[in-house]
Amino acid sequence: MEWLYQYISFPITDPTWIFLLVLVMILFAPIVLEKLRIPHIIGMIMAGLLVGEHGFNILARDSSFELFGKVGLYYIMFLAGLEMNMNDFNENKYKAMTLGLLCFFIPITIGFVTNLSILHYNVATAVLLASMYASNTQVSYPIAIKYGISGQRGVSIAVGGTAVTDTLTLLVLAVVAGVHRGDTDGSYWILLVGRVIVIGTLIILLFPRIARWFFRRYDEVVTQYIFVLALVFLAAALMELAGMEGILGAFLTGLVLNRMIPHVSPLMGHLEFVGNALFIPYFLIGVGMLINLHVLFGSLNALIVAAVMIGVALTGKWIASFLVQKIFGLKSIERRLIYGLSTAQAAATLAAVMVGYNIILPDGSRLLNEDVLNGTILLILVTCIVSSLVTDHTARQIAINETQPDEHLRRSTEKILIPVAYLDTIDYLMELALMIRSTTFEDNILALHVMTDAGTEQSEMKGRLCLDKAAKAAAGANVRLVQLSRFDVNISSGIIHTAKEQDASCLVVGMHRKMNIMDSFYGKVTESLLKSIHREVIVAKFLMPLSTIRRIVVAVPPKAEYEAGFQKWLRNVCRMGAVMGCRVHFFANEKTTGYIQSFLVTKYKQTRTNFSLLEKWDDLLLLTGYVNYDHLLVIVSARRGSISYNPLFEELPKQIGTYFNNSSLMLVFPDQIGDEVKETITFSKPLGSNDVQLYEKIGAWLYKWFKKQ
Repeated sequence: MEWLYQYISFPITDPTWIFLLVLVMILFAPIVLEKLRIPHIIGMIMAGLLVGEHGFNILARDSSFELFGKVGLYYIMFLAGLEMNMNDFNENKYKAMTLGLLCFFIPITIGFVTNLSILHYNVATAVLLASMYASNTQVSYPIAIKYGISGQRGVSIAVGGTAVTDTLTLLVLAVVAGVHRGDTDGSYWILLVGRVIVIGTLIILLFPRIARWFFRRYDEVVTQYIFVLALVFLAAALMELAGMEGILGAFLTGLVLNRMIPHVSPLMGHLEFVGNALFIPYFLIGVGMLINLHVLFGSLNALIVAAVMIGVALTGKWIASFLVQKIFGLKSIERRLIYGLSTAQAAATLAAVMVGYNIILPDGSRLLNEDVLNGTILLILVTCIVSSLVTDHTARQIAINETQPDEHLRRSTEKILIPVAYLDTIDYLMELALMIRSTTFEDNILALHVMTDAGTEQSEMKGRLCLDKAAKAAAGANVRLVQLSRFDVNISSGIIHTAKEQDASCLVVGMHRKMNIMDSFYGKVTESLLKSIHREVIVAKFLMPLSTIRRIVVAVPPKAEYEAGFQKWLRNVCRMGAVMGCRVHFFANEKTTGYIQSFLVTKYKQTRTNFSLLEKWDDLLLLTGYVNYDHLLVIVSARRGSISYNPLFEELPKQIGTYFNNSSLMLVFPDQIGDEVKETITFSKPLGSNDVQLYEKIGAWLYKWFKKQ
């Protein structure tokens, strides 16, 4: 090995070797630690400890770790705000706010007293260290998703309380850090509060408007990613100019962009991928390089600090969960679930300790010393393990005892088939399919391209391009797409055969583009699908990205509740509202509204809804006052011969072209009972169902005439 030391000196300074070793640690640390059931965040920190100057001294904590560490710190706080479920917070906002306040004030009060009396720290250190006990990171939230209880009341309360607790924790951190940057007289506080209010208002009011305008004009994912990252660092820089910590600006940016970046969108996939693959691990490795285990285990005081931190954090969160249970009359199993989800500490705790560690006091010491830094690592390790174990045990009990699987999902699987033919509509159709899909099933989105001119190289190339673009859109949201391509006598026949072969439960097609004045509104392909397929068909036209739509307006005809696919389309609309973070406004008669409300109370209580009466279906002019350019109009129609079919549906194309030509639109044709809706045409009855259509029109005309008389 002597020849190796002739060419390599430690710590390594060559950028190529530094980056290679970092990538190796990012790759193998989670794999090894996963076998031991230790959170991957601890694996990154332990890897940094081994290669740092207090370990084997392989790498030095140079400027690259400081640069990427700063980016990773902002990234952690930005994702923490971006992944907050604001719908859950609104549904249980009073319970969540109570939990958040108790999880903040109880640990910080106990911690402040113990820090002064037991650890003998000064006031500033005691306050900052106590605020770390209050912070919370939803490390165990994926466990709730795995067991299918993410809609439970306890989960909503815990997630909403996290937003309150972390916001207050970051404010304490920002104030303590700001105190050590300037004078602390009366004018300083007035200017500090004034600057923070102005910049916070600027971020809250302007950033969403700027982002919505940008997303509508530029739909390329890489461009959107750079834009979002620029907003994060702009907010961080503005907060630093105000005298606060930049992480507060990053967290606030995540909150204000929360509803504009759906969790299933390609943009969200890119944000999580880049952050989790590079920036955040780089930051965690840099934190590990600061740890000195000799100080931790070589000093009784360091062990006392770690024990106090762990004890106060676990005790304070249990007291807060217990009080919330007693105040709101929750079940004991809900208390355990809230405690499990509120116990883990990672992102905000790391942010606070790093900020405090980097603050140098006038006497040359650090605001948070090495004892606290090392104790924080043990705090994160213990709380993450306790949180995971408690949440897993409780979630399993709830899943067995209280939750019942959806009857429709128990009886069948879900497959969404998307015929693709035009490159400019694929992104919108894929975005819609990703929003309405169920995460219960895998590989449940299928993209199909039908070719009619067999052997034409141009047709095959177009098909490959369409399917590749659809696959990229799905991959951006971490969803695997099933690509299908086939030859058939015509496009509609190919779609119909594929839908039956694959047992597709829903078809998502783009709205027909009229080529001439004689062309029909729906087009021959869509009309054939509606006649030959009894499954749900969604005909969509979007004028802007779905993430920038602010409201969903749903027009529901009378007797829609009697259709076989009533709950399916209603569930899809609720999923869209939840993912897009917007309100759903239903227009229906009084009886149908009652059925919709009862379904929402049972299945989708967290969906933000409004209801208005729509007694007359013969004229949708009433809706023009409620549908703006940035709204999505959903019209629930029906096939001819179905229960809710109305002859007035024949006027829909004319009304849409007159009133809603410049609006984003979805036409929903629900599931029908039976194999297909047949229109038999024979030699003895050459007009087929056209007779029925004629009688229906005559009946509708007579009804209007008698009503006027």
